[in-house]
Amino acid sequence: MVMVPDVSRVSITLAGRRYDWQLLLGWDETEVEPSLNENDRATLQFAHEWLSGAQTIALHTSGSTGTPKPIYLARSQMEASARATGAALGLRAGQQALVCLPARYVAGRMMIVRGFVLGLDMHVVEPASDPFAALPPDVRPHFAAFIPLQMQTVLDIALVAPSDSCYADDTARSFRYRRLLEGMQAILLGGGPIDDALHKKIVQLSGPVYHTYGMTETATHIALRRLNGPERTDAFVPLPGVELALDDRGCLAIRGAVTAGAWVQTNDIVDLRSDGSFVWQGRWDNVINTGGIKVQIEQVEAAVATCQAQRPDLPWTSRRLAVIGLPDTRLGQVVTLVVVGPPFGSAVEAAVQDALRPALDRFALPRRFAYVSDLPYTPTGKIDRKALAAMLS
Repeated sequence: MVMVPDVSRVSITLAGRRYDWQLLLGWDETEVEPSLNENDRATLQFAHEWLSGAQTIALHTSGSTGTPKPIYLARSQMEASARATGAALGLRAGQQALVCLPARYVAGRMMIVRGFVLGLDMHVVEPASDPFAALPPDVRPHFAAFIPLQMQTVLDIALVAPSDSCYADDTARSFRYRRLLEGMQAILLGGGPIDDALHKKIVQLSGPVYHTYGMTETATHIALRRLNGPERTDAFVPLPGVELALDDRGCLAIRGAVTAGAWVQTNDIVDLRSDGSFVWQGRWDNVINTGGIKVQIEQVEAAVATCQAQRPDLPWTSRRLAVIGLPDTRLGQVVTLVVVGPPFGSAVEAAVQDALRPALDRFALPRRFAYVSDLPYTPTGKIDRKALAAMLS
């Protein structure tokens, strides 16, 4: 039986101020508080809306595969998602949650909903690459959700060996970040793929880290994959009450209380196993059609990330990379490796192709290289491939 926490014991702390349920319920967005930033105001507005009993919540998709579109979720769907997450992770009323994702989007809003539904005290910091930087020193959260960039940033600091820095402040910050990470009961990681380099750092932690699978239409994640520890797995395990199926393309369909009992059809190609878990293989619409052969972008990017970690002798270890299909008069589309920074030069490009050849067949091997000053991202931290292709067209 799920116990419903007393919301009078739940609070949100942001910008140095603790807001209890009475302050949240009485918050007036027309009152200007100079100390609040845009995300603070969005957090308080949503908390006010939730506590006022809103039954339908308007959200927007991330726009990673097209123009962001409005999505309307029932309160019951979001509550069901929060309860399923709490049950899967063993979260308890009175624990502390770090909220460091944008409150305008579903990932940030669902952290707030979990706080109210599960009875967690929420500490909100402005979404940034280093979510621990603004966290008060006396706060030790039990639960947090990050995007890969945030996880990478805090791990780069937490895993610094004392001998790597001659500054006492660096060592103290590294110790604090490591203690924060190891003290968490659960860390959720979503919004993008986990490359090999990041995964190798995550496995050094003893605190549970979970890769999430889900979308706006399912009130964030419907399945979790443990990334470290003895329960580490390569497959996503669905939350309690989630039913899965495949369509004739091999794409995942989802049904449960989080979808209000309706089937939600995805474009995600998965290997659905007999025990109900699944391995994500890529998106049906993330396919490059090159010379009549369909190449899955995610598989190429995974091979690139693995090779990047294995070949530090090539000048690409610190470069951010992406794979897209660009128009080609002969092949229709050509697999293109997009690199942030100055051009490699023809010799290095040839060396990169040689390094990738054992992992990719000739159709999937990048035939073209493109260079940009930065990669475009959606507001939720995913590479905006449509915008990237437009930049290079």
